[in-house]
Amino acid sequence: QVQLVESGGGLVQAGGSLRLSCAASGRVFSINAMGWYRQAPGKQRELVAAITNGGRTNYVDSVKGRFTISRYDAKNTVYLQMNSLKPEDTAVYYCAADRRVTTTSLGDYWGQGTQVTVSS
Repeated sequence: QVQLVESGGGLVQAGGSLRLSCAASGRVFSINAMGWYRQAPGKQRELVAAITNGGRTNYVDSVKGRFTISRYDAKNTVYLQMNSLKPEDTAVYYCAADRRVTTTSLGDYWGQGTQVTVSS
């Protein structure tokens, strides 16, 4: 119904930057919010950032001032610009989308995940 494909993960040194992309396809008209979760081995999944179709955003406290979520509506794509990366940012990052207008909990659709590794 909706497919999400992430790209942009990789290995970076502490203090560096990465830009993640998530492209949605299929029944994209059903999506009202998109965002990024992350999960490290043995840790709970955490909502990192989210944005509604109207432009309302939300970030977990640990990334405020360092990460920015944005959209390119013409291509049904959401981005996560990650600056000043820290080793504790290391995780698999998952793109998520939801039919609801929300920035606090998304889960209708999921991407496959992309690995982000930050070395110290």
